[in-house]
Amino acid sequence: MSLLLSVLEQGLIYAILALGVYITFKILDFPDMTVDSSFPLGAAVTALMIQGGLSPLLTLPASLLAGAVAGALTGVIHVRFHVRDLLAGIIVMTGLYSVNLHVAGRANVQLFSFDTLFKNAFVSALPAAVQPYAPVLILALIVLAVKLLMDAYLATRSGFLLRATGDNETLVATLAKDAGRVKILGLSLANALVALSGCIMCQYQRYFDISMGTGTLVLAVASVIVGTQLLRGMRFLRATTAVVLGSILYKGCVALALSLGLSPFDLKLVTAALLLIIIIAGGHSRRRGKRHA
Repeated sequence: MSLLLSVLEQGLIYAILALGVYITFKILDFPDMTVDSSFPLGAAVTALMIQGGLSPLLTLPASLLAGAVAGALTGVIHVRFHVRDLLAGIIVMTGLYSVNLHVAGRANVQLFSFDTLFKNAFVSALPAAVQPYAPVLILALIVLAVKLLMDAYLATRSGFLLRATGDNETLVATLAKDAGRVKILGLSLANALVALSGCIMCQYQRYFDISMGTGTLVLAVASVIVGTQLLRGMRFLRATTAVVLGSILYKGCVALALSLGLSPFDLKLVTAALLLIIIIAGGHSRRRGKRHA
């Protein structure tokens, strides 16, 4: 049961990260390396605010804003200064490393003696039988709110423009809309969600570490691919729901591999193998579908 709870908790936290990367990876087709630094940016802002005595709830909008600024900066560098998408993300990612250190004050900040979303007077007042499930319930509510808000946004005119920009920028131009501005907005929204995920992870593990963003882009892409490829036959599922489930499935696969005796040193190898298998299987299914058509 403890293993299942751990998988659900971490899967839900990374689901918010995956939803952000879904915007850049699937909708905009933008390889945004900013993610590896905007994730710890949200955590750094959280550590700073909680140490300053502010409410853990206030860290949520603050991290959203910080991540949005980081994403917008990547967009501006790419759109206004015509820097290639991958390079624009690398530039901002590199610069944010120092910014994160300045915000947090040092490379590692412990929050064990402070209240967080998961350890506070309200949670402590819950019945003893409920307390072990409190983190999952809190995370489920946050993820549900994020998913519903994202679904609502994608159904708006601005959301349709965002999807159109990723599919066909020429079409957006024919509608007298600036595709560059739409890209900047999309990158801003994506990194806001990524930073929010970092904020929640910081409070979940009760510490900030400057290296906590290393590999988050790969993890998020893996979650997106797992969800969109494995669950694509379920037409009744929204793409955002598939991404959330993909994040939980991915963490479940990692936990299963570890429980079978695999060394933690091999986690990256497991991720690479899992990605390769799913991508190859997905491509094979599409080719078979075309032959039958």
